[in-house]
Amino acid sequence: MVTNLFSNFPVSALEGKEETFELLLTRPDIRIERIISTGQASPSGFWYSQPQSEWVTVLQGSAGLKFENETEVRVMNSGDFVNIPALCRHRVEWTSADETTIWLAIHYGEQTQTEEGEV
Repeated sequence: MVTNLFSNFPVSALEGKEETFELLLTRPDIRIERIISTGQASPSGFWYSQPQSEWVTVLQGSAGLKFENETEVRVMNSGDFVNIPALCRHRVEWTSADETTIWLAIHYGEQTQTEEGEV
């Protein structure tokens, strides 16, 4: 079966009601998901801090990614990617309201002790 990252969106994503997370592949040490954003952002004061690392790219659209240890928001456009170490506090400041933002996220490894890592 062949699928396409730019089609077959869930109804809630098509209607722009909510950000959607779709699991594409999972294995013991890896999880790949497609995220579809239509203007959503992390709630005020909320920070992600995941036990696994995450490599994420914007395939379409744009977004602002903020890391707790940085003063500036990283603007991500189509083709941009970043690796987020396990337990690194980060948030989505904004996603484009003018076009659908499609992310591809690869979660890997699991943090078992505190790691120091540069984002």
